[in-house]
Amino acid sequence: MLELVHKKILRVLKVPNAGAPKARCMERAGISLCGRGRIRWAGMGARNETITDYFFHNPKTYMIKPKYFLYARKSTEDDDKQIMSIEAQLFELREFARKENLQILEEFTESKSAKKPGREKFGEMMSRIESMDGVGILAWHPDRLARNSIDGGRIIYAVDTTKIISLRFPTFWFEPTPQGLFMLQVAFGQSKYYSDNLKQNVERGIRQKLRRGEWLTKAPFGYFNNPKTRNIEPDVVKSKIIVRAFEEYVKGHHGFESIAKFLADHGVCQKNGTPLGKASVSRILSNKAYLGLTKHYNEYFPGSFAPILSHDLFEAVQKRLQERSHPRKSKKSHNFPFTGLFRCGECDSMITAQWTTGKMGVRYRYYRCTKKKGNCEQKYLREDLVVLQLKERLQQIALPDEWTDYMLSKVDEWDKVEKVSSGSLLGRMKDTERETEQKLDELVSLYLDGDIPKENYILKKNELLKQKVSLAQKMDSARAEKKNWVEPLREWILDMKKATQLQTTDNFFEIRDYFKKIGTNSQLRDKSVSVSFCPPTEFARARNAEFLLSPYSAPSARPDFALSAEAVSKCELIISFARTFFQTND
Repeated sequence: MLELVHKKILRVLKVPNAGAPKARCMERAGISLCGRGRIRWAGMGARNETITDYFFHNPKTYMIKPKYFLYARKSTEDDDKQIMSIEAQLFELREFARKENLQILEEFTESKSAKKPGREKFGEMMSRIESMDGVGILAWHPDRLARNSIDGGRIIYAVDTTKIISLRFPTFWFEPTPQGLFMLQVAFGQSKYYSDNLKQNVERGIRQKLRRGEWLTKAPFGYFNNPKTRNIEPDVVKSKIIVRAFEEYVKGHHGFESIAKFLADHGVCQKNGTPLGKASVSRILSNKAYLGLTKHYNEYFPGSFAPILSHDLFEAVQKRLQERSHPRKSKKSHNFPFTGLFRCGECDSMITAQWTTGKMGVRYRYYRCTKKKGNCEQKYLREDLVVLQLKERLQQIALPDEWTDYMLSKVDEWDKVEKVSSGSLLGRMKDTERETEQKLDELVSLYLDGDIPKENYILKKNELLKQKVSLAQKMDSARAEKKNWVEPLREWILDMKKATQLQTTDNFFEIRDYFKKIGTNSQLRDKSVSVSFCPPTEFARARNAEFLLSPYSAPSARPDFALSAEAVSKCELIISFARTFFQTND
């Protein structure tokens, strides 16, 4: 607007050789020459100023009342919560415009921080302003417009170029003078300083909390915020609910919906009382806070609060979650117990099954090669023949109850020895754990202080966390006074004992699950079943066969019956071989 006014006057002054017309125009305009290229205008006062200077210092003498863009902003970040809401800003600004008789051209609102450039609504408003002349902006305070130098500079430049001729704030005075522009720059700089200083203080507080291993936000379910320690602690009742939920899910009998119902029955639900959604249940089941870790920006740090879950239970649930994330396509069940157990011994294709009706109208289940890998000459094998051969394999590996009882007693003796030595082992592991925690604390401090790159920090942190998890698992085992090889050995003995029971069962699915557990490389070839077993099982099968062929074998198993010297020798050989195997493969 300023340019439009004084350009008309200057256009008259610049007309060459205008003579009397020029003089008359100057007289009508109230303009007189004062020498040195300066001019006077009636109403300027005593000062000799250029027209541009006068209009700048006295905007009310020429300005036509502008129309205003109203801008309201609410930051979504925590450090900006003290600023009134957008609704409150709009109410106050509209009321201010009514009292001041300001005409609102358009309203712009957005919920986004002004600490960084790139606000969509602000950019849209400024683009409109830069394509116009002589408009104004109405906002609650200059910090609503900008808290960074780029957006602040954009507004000041628009004022300098008269794109913006008025800035109105109910809480801040502004006039388009050099003093007013300076104060506006100070206001923008002050807002940025406040934001940067607050951010620095908050980050410093967070770093200190992370060093102490404190939880930063509201406690997850299962914990409660302790105001005295400024940390979280396991809730006596709620923590048990979390443990039970994890235990139920890992069994494989529950999905997200049933777990959500279980949690709802124990008070864990949405605000409206309905069960949690699948995503919420998934987040609970994958929350590493239950392992005693604190979280900040998707990074986990060692916590100083007690864990709720064991590492074994948590990892078992994560494995289950991963399996659920890639579900197999459901297939119609035809009640074929041995599908998925065997491969073809000729072409290595999977074995499938089908129903076949005999000449007498009797239906039989047959197993055959799928022949997906090419031509195969293998024939059908009826299910009852498959069962017969599998039970023969069970008979070969089954050990007498007297043998398994003797070997279990040996395991109990070894377990007692391990319990004695576990005390010193636990002490050494505790020392190693303290060293690892100290290294983690030092690493976190270096990273938070900016002394090491993030990439190096993540690699080293993951390495130390793995060491800590491994130590925790070993310490859990030591606290339970069991070595890792003891329980697998005990379980293997019980599996050999179970083979005797399965010889008389008609539950084919139970037989299938048993061979899946203890057998490998199960094949069908030339209507014959072949199954490979682990070395201890093969060793026990051979020793059992030797004993059965021996003329000194015990004929009965009375309660008062004592094992013969030969039977004891065979048991000692088997259990020693199995112990060495499980210790080596621990």
